[in-house]
Amino acid sequence: MPNRASVKHHPHDDAPDTAEAFRRLATLSPGPERDVLRDQIVEAWLPMAERLAGRFRSRGESYEDLRQVAALGLVKAVDRYDPERGHAFESYAVPTVTGEIKRHFRDHMWTLHVPRRVQDLRNRVRFANQDLSQTISGRRPTVAEIAEHANMSEEDVLVGLEALESFTALSLDAELPGSEDGYSLGDSLGSPDPALDTVVDREAVKPRLQALPERERAILYMRFFDDMTQSVIAERLGISQMHVSRLISRCCNQLREQVMRDAA
Repeated sequence: MPNRASVKHHPHDDAPDTAEAFRRLATLSPGPERDVLRDQIVEAWLPMAERLAGRFRSRGESYEDLRQVAALGLVKAVDRYDPERGHAFESYAVPTVTGEIKRHFRDHMWTLHVPRRVQDLRNRVRFANQDLSQTISGRRPTVAEIAEHANMSEEDVLVGLEALESFTALSLDAELPGSEDGYSLGDSLGSPDPALDTVVDREAVKPRLQALPERERAILYMRFFDDMTQSVIAERLGISQMHVSRLISRCCNQLREQVMRDAA
């Protein structure tokens, strides 16, 4: 009789013995009999799948949704398992179910697409934080402490910490903290300044504008920068309003042609 101390306990002590059921399943053709046996095997292993789902309960997803995802992974494992390979079903099912849950988080829980490497860094930082919180009290672990504990560079720790705060996005309709009048995040965001559209044009025309004769340059400044009317400009310069109009039109056409030529 083997020594009890040398007996290696099964990772799941209540794991069912379904080896014979799997061998029989492999011999059955598609049909009601096979479906019933398949469902019985899935039901027998559901407790294991639910325990695997329980490992991910603290990641922001409901346990019921995790159970459903784990059950889906279990069904896939049952359908793909080949008893002829000689491996225990559990050794195939556990990574299959776990992988299904992780894919669920990757595909459905991140509001924005996050590279797999960043997700891995986030998880390593999160686990290191949990470990260090058992030994450090009254404060959060420093970046250096996390890096040393998780065998990571401080740069990777910073990336992981940032990803910890980026798992979900805040709605633009969310009310800002301390707001009493329904002021939302969207209300605090700026909008493009329409004057920006003219910046490039002004910079492009500036050298050509400075090269104009002094009177023409003064007329353009009074008209377009000081917002004077042609009549006021004419009165100030002692010329006719029609002459001012012709000068403005001629200068504008000249500047436009020169700027277009410079761009070409």
